[in-house]
Amino acid sequence: MRVLQFPLIKITGCFVLGLLLAHYTKPPFLVTLIALIISFIAVVTIYFLLKKSIFPKNYFGIAALFSAFVIGVFTFVSNNQTRNKLHYIHFITTQNKNYTATISIKEKLKNTAVNDRYVAQMITLNGKESYGKVLLNIKKNQPIPSMEIGANLKVTGPFYKNRNPNNPNQFDYGSYLENQQIYGQLYVEASDIQIGSTIDKSIAYYASLLRNRIIKNLEKNHFHKSELSVVVALILGQQQDISPEVVRDYQYAGAVHVLSVSGLHVGFILLFITFLLKPIPNTRMGSTIKLIIVITFLWAFGILAGLAPSVVRSVTMFSFVAVGMYLRRSINIYNTLAVSALLILLFQPSFLFDVGFQLSYVALYFIVWLQPLLASAWNPKYKIVSYFWDIITVSFAAQIGTFPMSIYYFHQFPSLFFVTNIIILPGMSLILGLGVIVMLFAAFDWVWIPLLKALEWSIWLLDKIIAWVASFENFVFKDIPLHFLSMWGLYLVIFSIIIWTKKPNYRKFIAALFSIIILQVIAIPIKYSNQKTQEFIVFNKQGTSIFTERIGDKVTVFFSKDLEKNANANLVLKSYLVANYCSIQMKKPISNLLYFKNKKILIIDSSGVYLEKQRPDILLLINSPKINLERVFLNWKPQKVVVDASNFKSYCKAWKATCEKEKIPFHDTAEKGFFKL
Repeated sequence: MRVLQFPLIKITGCFVLGLLLAHYTKPPFLVTLIALIISFIAVVTIYFLLKKSIFPKNYFGIAALFSAFVIGVFTFVSNNQTRNKLHYIHFITTQNKNYTATISIKEKLKNTAVNDRYVAQMITLNGKESYGKVLLNIKKNQPIPSMEIGANLKVTGPFYKNRNPNNPNQFDYGSYLENQQIYGQLYVEASDIQIGSTIDKSIAYYASLLRNRIIKNLEKNHFHKSELSVVVALILGQQQDISPEVVRDYQYAGAVHVLSVSGLHVGFILLFITFLLKPIPNTRMGSTIKLIIVITFLWAFGILAGLAPSVVRSVTMFSFVAVGMYLRRSINIYNTLAVSALLILLFQPSFLFDVGFQLSYVALYFIVWLQPLLASAWNPKYKIVSYFWDIITVSFAAQIGTFPMSIYYFHQFPSLFFVTNIIILPGMSLILGLGVIVMLFAAFDWVWIPLLKALEWSIWLLDKIIAWVASFENFVFKDIPLHFLSMWGLYLVIFSIIIWTKKPNYRKFIAALFSIIILQVIAIPIKYSNQKTQEFIVFNKQGTSIFTERIGDKVTVFFSKDLEKNANANLVLKSYLVANYCSIQMKKPISNLLYFKNKKILIIDSSGVYLEKQRPDILLLINSPKINLERVFLNWKPQKVVVDASNFKSYCKAWKATCEKEKIPFHDTAEKGFFKL
């Protein structure tokens, strides 16, 4: 591939491989430091020996690529905040224990039904100096004080380290947080918060003040609440107040990227600023002034939008595009993509594991690489037709590129994405332009009502169009299973077919066919493994009991009353079924005795009734039965006692103590997650 001939592509690729190796192997810091020094000495030595023609020239290239790889490893390891001895993770000795912490608010997150959530920086923990980002959860059962970014708080509440998913194939929220350098969560009541008098006045603090000022001025001028939440997401990158229904509509319509400030928004803003700066002459001085203004506005927008990963990568990339445009140098977009990714990952290597980062760069690459091929299939005579044809080809190029990754992560595909893009993209420049102007005016406490109403009605119309497209739910393909290896096999097929289509020949055709065979070969062991799997799982679901018995791709669900009619819709079951290519074949009420392979499972529910003569291998306690385990163990002792999340915590604590006394293994799904035989 011609793309790989660019040296920056190779360097960035080796750097990314280094990040991946460090992420999965976690080498010691000292080892990576020594490797970095050795690679640096090797590059310098080979460079000087090349002048004396002792080494062939390609040796220097190999050494440079190896150095990029080592730099990637070192960058990831050195950015791991837990290496700091003051990091709070080293002081958390007991889970679910009250800790007193002094923290500084750094970011407001989207609230849950139960908690208001913030990202905070730890200052002290139990009176000792500490360090690290933590997730603060404030329960909504009491009036919650308003807190601005930078506020210092003293809080008291239980602390939890990140844990593995509670149920099989569930989204691993703990890993997601760790990729953002967040290793634990604090849960506090509003009454346990003391707001300090000092405020950390960082860039984020001033950006937050400006955002809040803009939002208050728009609210004061009666900007409708639902449209305001979308505007704030579109322009300011804040999605906290968007309703789940609106987000779902944008997902089903294939337009969820519109709600996240990304390359689409930054690109439109770059074009908008460029249009405004046209009167400035294209002299050397004029071009320099234009460049300074454009980059200043782009980064001011990025700061205003909260410097989220999607914002940072988009602003960085378009800053390089702006440099090329205004210095009148030819822009190689592949190098632009590589440099922007390299710079971002040098400062924030954890962004590599952000799904948005991955999807954004894959989409941009395919737009640059594949869109010209799709566009060449037809040359419309009229400009208006050509404009819409470009929108369609750009949309298809991005969707083809992100299709395998989207299916792997989200298990659904909105097939009407091209309809959505044809309708909304032509109006996006108008909406974003209006939005930026209204926001600028609102920042200075001035709002022109006609302009504000024009923006409000534009957003209202946008939402209606999105809701209309999303209403065709039959065109949204859901619950599509895709294995990690199958995803890479699918990418191999896509790349080989595109390469063959660009310049067809016999060898490329054979390679494309061979890639399809490889995809099928990947699928065979996955299918075989699924068919051979037999397992019994006790799920962790607060307040209810769910068990499943799986034989191959057929699942039997043992349910409590609330799951009888809704077993397929239960999210806990759905993720498990989709990930394992399974379907529910049978639903049964929970009985007192179950058999799985050679194991006898005795279930004691709230009635407390059980069969004394049975000698089970597994004792499963559900719905808080009032039994004395010590008395039960006088007759027989099981190999293991399992309790699920339908039991009272006080009961589980007493049962655990009894099992420890009797030296019987005890598994509480509320603590350890699901139980599997």
